[in-house]
This record gives sequence, C-alpha cells and structure tokens, in this order.
Amino acid sequence: MNQFIKTPEQQALVDQLRALQPVFQAREPELDARGSFPFENIKELKKMNYHTLTLPKESGGQGLGLYEYVLAQEAIAEGSGATALSIGWHVGIVLEYAENRHWHAESAEWLMAEIANGGLINTAATEANAGSPARGALPRTTAVTEGDQYIVNGEKTYTSMAPALDYIFVTAAAENDEVITVIIPRHAEGVSIDETWDMLAMRGTASHTLVLDNVRIPKTHILKPSGTAAAAKGWLLHIPACYIGIAAAARAYAVEFAANYSPASLGKPIAETPAIQQTIGEIELELTTARHLLYGTAERYSLADDKAGMDEALNVTKIAVTHAAMGVVDKAMKIVGSRALSEDNPMHRHYLNVRAGLYNPPMEDMVKSQLAAQAIQSFTQHSKSEVK
Repeated sequence: MNQFIKTPEQQALVDQLRALQPVFQAREPELDARGSFPFENIKELKKMNYHTLTLPKESGGQGLGLYEYVLAQEAIAEGSGATALSIGWHVGIVLEYAENRHWHAESAEWLMAEIANGGLINTAATEANAGSPARGALPRTTAVTEGDQYIVNGEKTYTSMAPALDYIFVTAAAENDEVITVIIPRHAEGVSIDETWDMLAMRGTASHTLVLDNVRIPKTHILKPSGTAAAAKGWLLHIPACYIGIAAAARAYAVEFAANYSPASLGKPIAETPAIQQTIGEIELELTTARHLLYGTAERYSLADDKAGMDEALNVTKIAVTHAAMGVVDKAMKIVGSRALSEDNPMHRHYLNVRAGLYNPPMEDMVKSQLAAQAIQSFTQHSKSEVK
C-alpha cells in the first residue's frame, strides 16, 4: 500500500483512477492542439461518479473530504494533467461548499441536485486587462436589475473546462458597486464561448473566454450574499496535487527509459551508471519530500478545528510542491536527453504543463510578501518587548 493511502476505501478509489491512466495517457497527444478538450476523459470520470466525490451524502454524493480528493487528483494528473486541473475546479468548488455552506440555501439546494445528476460547474472571475481578483480587482461585468431579473453583460477569461460546463459562477458589479456572484446556465440565451485559449501549457483545459451578452437570469440565481466568502479553502490543494501528479508521470517515464535504454557506446542500460542513479535518487527524494508536505498539510487541515487558520500552510504548500514538481520534471528531462523535447515524446508535455502551476492561485509574490510582513512584524514586536 502506498504510504499516503491510509484506508481500503482510499486504495479502491486510487486503483479505479489508476486503471484509467493508460487510456488518458494514450489520448494526451490530442490535447496539444488548440481548441482541444478531454471530452472522453471527463465522460469516463463521470461514469464512476467522480463529479460527486465531495458532494454531501444528503445531496446524493459520496461525501468524501480533502485527503481523498488530493489522492484522487494526483492519480488523475498522472494520466492527464489537463483533465485533472479541469475536473479539479468542479470537485473542489463542491468541497468548498460542503465545508462552509456559504451559498444561499435555495440556490444550493437546486445546484446540488443538478450536480448529482451530472451537472458540471466552475467559477469565472478573471477579466482581460482588469487585473487579478486575488489582488482586489473589481469586475467590469455588470448585473443590472430589471424587474425580477438580472441582465448580465461582460467577458471572463480563463474559464477552465468551458466546453463541458453546465453552470458558471460569475462575479459581477450590481447596483451601488456591490459585487455579487450570479449563476449563469451555460446554454442560456446570450451566453457564448470565444475560443481564445492559445497557451502552450495545459491546452486541454480549454480555458476560453466566456462572453455574456444581455443574459437574463432570475434574481434568485444568486450564489451567495454580497461579501460572503468561504472561511476554509483547503480545496485549493488540488492545484499542487495536479502538478505533483504530472511530475510523477515524468518520473515514471524517465526511470523506465533509463532501465531500457542501452546506447551502443555503453553496452548496458544507462540506469546502471552512477550519474543516472544519482539523478534518479534526487528525483525520488524531491518527489517524496513534496508528497509528505502535500499530504501532511491535507491531513492537518482535515483534523484542524480552525480550518480558516490554515491559510499560511496551504499557501506555502502550493508554492513549495509546485516548485518541487518542476524540479522533478527538469531532472527527468535530463535523464531522457534531447529526445525529451520531441513533439512525439510525452516529456515535452510534462515540461510545459508543470510550469502552468506558477500561474494558478495563490500567486507566489503575494505569498512571499505576506510571509515577509509577518516576519518583520514579529521581529519588530519582539524588539519592542525587549526594550520595555
């Protein structure tokens, strides 16, 4: 049993997902194309009810928590990083609700029923040239009242899993500059997807631009009260889980390559040389250390009475694990050599995709600034107390 798998139920879940890995990996080259999306992968995950993994049991879901979610996301990412990151937003948003119950009760009731029946959700908050919502940018998207409806206009970028979504949670400015989150049915009149996603990394997430042109929704399509935010955000660990899964795939390919590649000049597999063994050892050390941090944080979060107080640990874990994942992939690339850059070789995809983690929240510069401020404040307070 994997040292991070603690129960037979967790083992069964991971085994089920690992069985899909070869199928997902075989489809990976298709996701290099612009406008691609892993429709079949998402369909197979829905067949095993993965979309209800964190949905509360009373709503027809499996009711599993953060630890199982992180295990599962790593297993999916080892097969397909884009698939893991895409479905991860849906499953994570559901987990956030399950832990915080911060949505309007009426909205939550029908959304949970839709999800139980196969509906997929994601949030669209980022806008072109408006800055990051995480840095305090206000939405340019508007929700104007007309009778018992909102008329919503605007555009949102980075709408991951856009081709498969059923409901999209959109931040918008209402009257008096109040920021609200409205629920937009994907197929409502005036909703369209502009296929703008042209990134080199994670192309398969299809994180296109959502266009809202006079979209009319009932005023009851409010997700949560203005100013309401989830206190606990452990679900964001799906991000480092995704990238450590990509690193694990790169590690597996590199080790297999080293064990089987015997250049004529050497006369034996390169895995038998001290230099390659040293690099593999470094990979194992870095990967294992990152997993201990990731799963240790997930376990601490699951057991914590004050989950809101775990923000620093969650932020540090995301940054450290993502950097470790990039380090593992870089070392794996060196083992495979120049052929790793070939379009026919999966290593080039791991190399590109793992770097997308730098641009998923929380942002590294913000985390470092917060840590620096805390350190300086702590030192200043300590110095003042000594003077007294």
